[in-house]
Amino acid sequence: MKRMFTAAVAAAALGLTGMAAQAESLKIGFLATLSGPPAALGEHMRDGFLLGVKQAGGKLGGLDTEVLVVDDELKPDAALTKVRGLIERDQVDMLAGIVFSNVMMAVYKPIIDAETIFVGGNAGPSPIAGKACSPYFFTTSYQNDQNHEAMGQYAEDAGYKRMVIMAPNYQAGKDSLAGFKRYFKGEIVDEMYTQLGQLDFSSELTKIAAAKPDAVFVFMPGGMGVNLVKQYAQAGLSSQVPFLSAFTVDETTLPATQDTALGLLSGAQWAPNLDNEANKAFVAAFEEEYGYVPSIYASQGYDAARLIDGAVKKAGGKADKAKLMAAMKEAPFESVRGDFSFNTNHFPIQDVYVVKAVKREDGKYATETVEKVFDDKIDAYVGECGMN
Repeated sequence: MKRMFTAAVAAAALGLTGMAAQAESLKIGFLATLSGPPAALGEHMRDGFLLGVKQAGGKLGGLDTEVLVVDDELKPDAALTKVRGLIERDQVDMLAGIVFSNVMMAVYKPIIDAETIFVGGNAGPSPIAGKACSPYFFTTSYQNDQNHEAMGQYAEDAGYKRMVIMAPNYQAGKDSLAGFKRYFKGEIVDEMYTQLGQLDFSSELTKIAAAKPDAVFVFMPGGMGVNLVKQYAQAGLSSQVPFLSAFTVDETTLPATQDTALGLLSGAQWAPNLDNEANKAFVAAFEEEYGYVPSIYASQGYDAARLIDGAVKKAGGKADKAKLMAAMKEAPFESVRGDFSFNTNHFPIQDVYVVKAVKREDGKYATETVEKVFDDKIDAYVGECGMN
């Protein structure tokens, strides 16, 4: 089922006015997973993006902006049909969003073949960063491997010798474990791939208990992460085997895992407590607008809107696509993560941290930075990209 929100709906939700499409307007198709167990990820990303539109007065780059929000349902075939509709029927000026890499890989070629600018808000598959890179693709998130690489380096520095690693069996899961192994030099006792959307991990936990590794590393976003963290504790493993992760313990899952996840460490390029003015203003505005703590997905959605706003302004509008893409390459906005620039493949060069799950003084759960692992991290695939 498709969930589409036109600018009028977004305006009602956010108190925006004057967003009707006009001659000098900007129409954006925004895709996100908004149903099922991982819906929170898409909701955070969407809310961050719409906050960026609101703060621009409903006019990204000074153009009246219409945002068509579509639920991709975490179904590649359905997403492909909807993308074609946005491009051919709705004639959007650009596309943005996408949480999951299997959806991104399904819709990537039709988007690029249509010469439609795409601004990613999460998924960063390795093929797109490498040989399949395109001048029409930009992302304000990361290349999939990056945050997992940070945890591989952390595990190496911590002196762990034997690890069990686990992720869902799809593109981002494969990128995740590849990133971890790139920096962890010890023994991988077991490398487990689960079904995407799996919620019962009893079999995997039995294997972990039997293997007795020094630690585990997992990538299980959304509802998968909620269940895994709870079941890990219920199995009595929390006190025996350290639990490292990325995109598993964050502001989308902490409202459900709560105290069970406190103290757990993850890799991330952003956290709500990053000390820069843009981030402080974003977190305060987001919590005031929506009443919940923003996650990494919200920050990326917000930066995507800010990138579009800055690039359209710099290009003097949307009419000259080549000029607009050239402006985007310069990343003309102040990112909530601080240092931010695009590499030649249009993936970010950015710092990456270890973050920890905490309970704030107001009783809400969040992540906060523990240490910086990488400074100005370049992704592992840019050398395969033919752009310059």
